[in-house]
Amino acid sequence: MTHGGFKSTKTTTMSDGNNMELKIFGMDCAEEVALIKRELKPLLGGDERLGFDLLNARLTIDLDGVDVTAGDVLAAIERTGLEAKRWENVGQSSDKKSFWESHQRAMMTATSGAFGGIGLVVHLLSGGFDDDVATRAMACYLVGILAALYLVLPKAWRSLLTLRPDMNLLMSIAVVGAIAIGEWFEGATVAFLFSLSLLLESWSIGRARRAIASLMDLTPPIAHLRDESGEVRDVPPADVPVGSTLVIRPGEKIPLDGELVGGNSDVNQAPITGESVPVEKQVGDELFAGTINGDGLLEMRSTRAAEDTTLARIIQMVGDAGSKRAPSERWVEKFAAVYTPLVLAGALLMLLLPPLLLGQSWSVWMYRSLVLLVIACPCALVISTPVSVVAALAAAARQGILVKGGVFIELPGKLVAIAMDKTGTLTKGAPEVIDVVPMNGHDEEDLLMRAGALELNSNHPLARAIVDETKKRGMTMPPAESFETIQGKGATGVINGKSYWLGSHRYLEQRRHETPEVHQQLEAMQEAGRTVVVVGNDEHVCGFITLADAIREETREAIKALHQVGVKLIVMLTGDNEGTAQAIGKEAGIDEVHAELLPEDKVKAVEDLVSRYEHVAMIGDGVNDAPALARASLGLAMGAAGSDAAIETADIALMSDDLSKLPWLIKHSRRTLSIIRQNIWFSLAIKALFVVLTLMGLASLWAAIASDMGASLLVIANGLRLLRS
Repeated sequence: MTHGGFKSTKTTTMSDGNNMELKIFGMDCAEEVALIKRELKPLLGGDERLGFDLLNARLTIDLDGVDVTAGDVLAAIERTGLEAKRWENVGQSSDKKSFWESHQRAMMTATSGAFGGIGLVVHLLSGGFDDDVATRAMACYLVGILAALYLVLPKAWRSLLTLRPDMNLLMSIAVVGAIAIGEWFEGATVAFLFSLSLLLESWSIGRARRAIASLMDLTPPIAHLRDESGEVRDVPPADVPVGSTLVIRPGEKIPLDGELVGGNSDVNQAPITGESVPVEKQVGDELFAGTINGDGLLEMRSTRAAEDTTLARIIQMVGDAGSKRAPSERWVEKFAAVYTPLVLAGALLMLLLPPLLLGQSWSVWMYRSLVLLVIACPCALVISTPVSVVAALAAAARQGILVKGGVFIELPGKLVAIAMDKTGTLTKGAPEVIDVVPMNGHDEEDLLMRAGALELNSNHPLARAIVDETKKRGMTMPPAESFETIQGKGATGVINGKSYWLGSHRYLEQRRHETPEVHQQLEAMQEAGRTVVVVGNDEHVCGFITLADAIREETREAIKALHQVGVKLIVMLTGDNEGTAQAIGKEAGIDEVHAELLPEDKVKAVEDLVSRYEHVAMIGDGVNDAPALARASLGLAMGAAGSDAAIETADIALMSDDLSKLPWLIKHSRRTLSIIRQNIWFSLAIKALFVVLTLMGLASLWAAIASDMGASLLVIANGLRLLRS
């Protein structure tokens, strides 16, 4: 399977793999996509080398291994009547659109409506619909028709010359046919409503584009850089070298990814992780570009360049998402490619057969064939799916779930089994103090205080966990004198004039302080998946401190919710020992536990699941999880703390590392699929209804186009409901 990944926001015209990226102005509908394909397929030997991002009006062409130049491609696109510019040049001042270029569709639609209305008034004042159309009314209708078809006729003409019918040709034939049989009012109405539907369609695409562009506003335009002299000056974030010190004032947006080196504050991380509650940040914590500082003054050290921040990669991912189309989108495109020529042939047969075989009126069946052409326009069907997919992607991003393309938004709703890594996914990925077990007359505070004093200057994860526990309890630790580390075993020191030691079970055995009772207790704790630190003095064992990689607060409820939404099997895959794995699995509510696995073992386990259930997800955060993520039907990475390899390989990233988002994602995916199906069936049902009405002589041209426009608006509105998820 093909996996999307984070990429740099920098794009080039001829980039890695000899790809050419172009901005196609006017590419607002699948019909423009079809036009471009028709010109480029013969040139490239097929359309496999073409990648269309309709929402960003971007075309990516793989020129690797073909004898085709950039000039050949641009010339072919020019023949379609569309304008193409190199993507790297888009956005420069020389490329800004004029007022006419930006608003011509709206202005021509308004002109069409105005002159159509004037023509109707003149028509009624000249004798009404029972008399012939007055010349003045014809003139008004004609201006309205030409204004409406101003952007349509060139495309229709090219479609006719290439003998590849599209919706522009269907509408143009319908309008010209209405004029030919004297139905000026209906011709003007059809032209205006069609132009209006294209305007509304363009607006809906523009709205989705603006939603993506608004992500750029999350990055502040300046960063407060502290230079070597200590002076603070304002510079663009793009000019800040990695490793620089930045000052973030209260209420400001953080300009770059980095590490907090001074101050503390609550930071609103909702734009990146979807967390609703601000997160308290202390020295050493990670900061994300685009998040919002609370009331404290912060100093940070930048760790990534502007083009490589988490926010920049999110923007790139969302921008790339449109080019990875969902299966529903691909089905609709194939359907429309066959459907349009069939409709044109059907309209021709409807025009010819009744008069020739049954001797019926040519004018009656010509009118009905024109109605069929109008109602058969596939645009409502084609546009509804990408709008729904992008709305679904945007809603997921607001929840801190980054989906790398429409192709992956449908997969979570089909999941039957899910494999999960343990450390960092089901668990927090760092040890915590679980139990403090004092012995021989000591209490918890006394035991923790001595252990903390001995571990105070150690960087070992277990030592840091014990020290953190003493800080949580507000304890003050006396200094440990004559401190000595015993490599791989433990440490000794003198506290308040008395010698103490701490270490592992093995170190306890070496000191010969172990009793049968102590041995039994230690074995039971280790079988439960706990790591035990023993604290003692020269006389006896003072007690135990047990630590473990605790499961996340949301894990149990998330696993329960996954079962409730229909996931049949949840499996834990870990390289940890069997005892620890079984303990975590039981506590979390996991169905199957596979322990002591190497990376290749995880891949085999996922392959086995895929062979049994087909639709299988793998969730992980480490480098060793990347191969299994790639092998699964759907790869999900824990995005906040996950490794770059896991995030690059995964199809979806949970930016807040919150497993409770996963059941929501599955329900959201199913809702997306449901809305897409609703749109497809509704569009087809409307068309089928009007085909029947047309055959019965109960449908008119203006009613057909009104219903088609109404269907377009309804399916677009239905798709945009996903934004509220």
